[in-house]
Amino acid sequence: MKRYDKLVRDKIPEIIKASGGRARTHIASPAEYRLRLKDKLLEEVNEFLGSGDVEEIADIEEVLDAILEDLNYSKTEMEAIKVKKAKERGRFQKRIILDES
Repeated sequence: MKRYDKLVRDKIPEIIKASGGRARTHIASPAEYRLRLKDKLLEEVNEFLGSGDVEEIADIEEVLDAILEDLNYSKTEMEAIKVKKAKERGRFQKRIILDES
């Protein structure tokens, strides 16, 4: 068996079994889940940085959704924070690079 030791999507064990494999799993405690979500976010960001593929952005967003849910925040609350920050500090549309300050 290949060792993964990482958080995976809910249907991955079923997919492995359906293809004739065997999946050994466990359910993360709340503390382990928070840690594994952070690890998964880094994994997905690194995959995006390596490929530039929009599918990786979808994976990043999926992990962010899980983090928000774990922290008991809604997407609406997060959107309100984004809007507030955009009003106060702007967005990234003008492509400004700060060289020195």
